[in-house]
Amino acid sequence: MDQGKRAFLQRLGVLTAGAALVPLADAGWQMEPVRKQGDIKRRYAMLIDLRRCIGCQACTVSCAIENQLPQGQFRTTVNQYQIALSGAESVTNVLLPRLCNHCDNPPCVPVCPVQATYQRQDGIVVIDNTRCVGCAYCVQACPYEARFINHSTQTADKCTFCVHRLDAGLLPACVESCVGGARIIGDLRDGNSTLRKMLLEHAADIKVLKPEQGTHPQVFYLGLNEVFTQPLPGQPALWQEVHA
Repeated sequence: MDQGKRAFLQRLGVLTAGAALVPLADAGWQMEPVRKQGDIKRRYAMLIDLRRCIGCQACTVSCAIENQLPQGQFRTTVNQYQIALSGAESVTNVLLPRLCNHCDNPPCVPVCPVQATYQRQDGIVVIDNTRCVGCAYCVQACPYEARFINHSTQTADKCTFCVHRLDAGLLPACVESCVGGARIIGDLRDGNSTLRKMLLEHAADIKVLKPEQGTHPQVFYLGLNEVFTQPLPGQPALWQEVHA
């Protein structure tokens, strides 16, 4: 453990022990950092067109490879549900891709005691792994279960819209690999972007997950049934635990 993380944990222990007597504000902690990095003229968002998603998990695989994730941990998955329709004998499959929503009001940011989680000026929420101490406060704060503690780094991890690729003028791995073209990323402030045009064209049918949370998600869904705005437990289509 480096000196910076050790010092933080010592300080956190002192503050926790005296939590009833020492408010964090009085301790001089600014819990929500200002937005930094990225182009302030842009606001990145993603549209997932469920009419085109076939549940192939190409996005899951490409993301895991691009970001070198530990085995069994994923920044994005496609959950598959079998739904029995009312009055029908057969069942139908519903596919629901999941990832970080890069909210406009991200609850993960203010809970980070070391400001390792912050939001860029272009709206993308990222993690500074050199500062993260793995306390998992942000994991608990995310209502979308989009964060986890990376087994290899022991720090918080999640989708970043492949910000390293966007900054280089490339598409995120999941968008580039989507065989059905179901994932569309773009700049909400660009009136000529495909994303902006589709959001306007299908405005009445666009949904987000858990809108009542007030997080203002910036991952939008087209073709999502209202019941799935409150995600149900689901098993990714291609991965499951096997015990020999």
